Amino acid sequence: MSSLLRHFLVSTTAAILVVIVYHFFAFTKEIIITQPATPLINTSNTNPIVVRNAAENTDFTIAVEKTIDAVVHITNTSKNKYQHYNLWDLFSGSTKSYPRVGMGSGVIVSPDGYLITNNHVIENAGQIEVTTNDNRIFTAELIGTDPSSDIAVLKIIGDQSFPYVRFADSDQTRIGEWVLAVGNPFNLNSTVTAGIISAKARDLNPYDATSQSFLQTDAAVNSGNSGGALVNNDGDLIGINTAITSNGMGTFIGYSFAVPSNIARKVYEDIIEHGMVKKALLGVSGNGINDQISKEYNLDTTEGFYIASVEDGMGAKEAGLQDEDIIIGVDDTKVSSFADMTGYLNSKRPGDKVKVTYLRDGKTRTTIVTLKPNPFINYFDMRLKDLTTEEANRFGVSKGVKIASNRNERLRRRGIGQGILIQSINGTEIQSTDDLQKIKENEIYEIEFMNKDQERFRFFFD
Repeated sequence: MSSLLRHFLVSTTAAILVVIVYHFFAFTKEIIITQPATPLINTSNTNPIVVRNAAENTDFTIAVEKTIDAVVHITNTSKNKYQHYNLWDLFSGSTKSYPRVGMGSGVIVSPDGYLITNNHVIENAGQIEVTTNDNRIFTAELIGTDPSSDIAVLKIIGDQSFPYVRFADSDQTRIGEWVLAVGNPFNLNSTVTAGIISAKARDLNPYDATSQSFLQTDAAVNSGNSGGALVNNDGDLIGINTAITSNGMGTFIGYSFAVPSNIARKVYEDIIEHGMVKKALLGVSGNGINDQISKEYNLDTTEGFYIASVEDGMGAKEAGLQDEDIIIGVDDTKVSSFADMTGYLNSKRPGDKVKVTYLRDGKTRTTIVTLKPNPFINYFDMRLKDLTTEEANRFGVSKGVKIASNRNERLRRRGIGQGILIQSINGTEIQSTDDLQKIKENEIYEIEFMNKDQERFRFFFD
């Protein structure tokens, strides 16, 4: 075969192959293979990785359906009235009084109509009305309040069954998790906004010894949302919307705050069962640690709670905790700040036992602490407690009331702080916190104190 013929056959064969390949890829139908989002096979000891569809994670319709009918609009007609003046009043010298009307939201948490809202929504309430999502109006009875957590419990007067929201474990929420805020902003019933958990254990006032521990979210919350529900993607309650960061106009500018559901649930159950909230404490005072505190006390860590003093007669002292110990964990909750610790303990009751992990001399230790009832009362912007027998002996008295912390600026500027004894108010001897109930705060004109050196001194108030 000649060379020319061989070249011709090779060229022809190559051309045919090119045409076949082109025809196959250019004219066959595209085949797409899909696979359900299922857990990947895990052959290690680590947790399995779950592949989720992004659209599934942002579909809130089921959560809304489970929640929206259980969130109500609350109208509070206050006992306090305000004076209204018009042009005629200036000539006649008469005025008219009108009731104050406040509005907010509430969350039904039981089929028989018990609901949770904020204390500031129903403060000074004379008459409370609840409007459900289907526009029915009911009268509600105030069952109890806890101003320190800003939680109040109401009962809808009626014998029918109501839709309600289930409690979730707010300790299990994670930063970045999707959440929904359901409420009635600007008097608009049944409004839903979405966002994520921006932070946990947020302390809005680090100088307050009774500070709260909030969930922070970027879901839009405005006036009227107070007392409404913060729910997870399953439609379960993880918080009660309470406060916003505002520019002074009372409108949302990026962050809002909710009382965690574990705290709200504990307050709700205490009020229903006992008619009051039973607070439980470790019995320590001190500071959450940051870089400044770490340098001041020459510490090796910038996280935790530094114990400045341990209260006599409380569980912490009985369990062996000492001054200068650093608490870094309570049960399974890591303690990076004061709010981490108080947020967890606020969901506990007197008699509960907790495992406290702490640092002493650079070594990690643990102990079991039995929580005791809160011995403190708030009075005249001070946190006060009755003296123990040991403390009374140190002061050389039989009984008395001691300052545990002080937020009264006038007294703080005069050096009145922790550990000082109150001897008398308006000339009346003070031997216990019960004696304080007999003297109204707005009628105080004189307080006599005693310091640790048993020196007495008085302050007079205008």
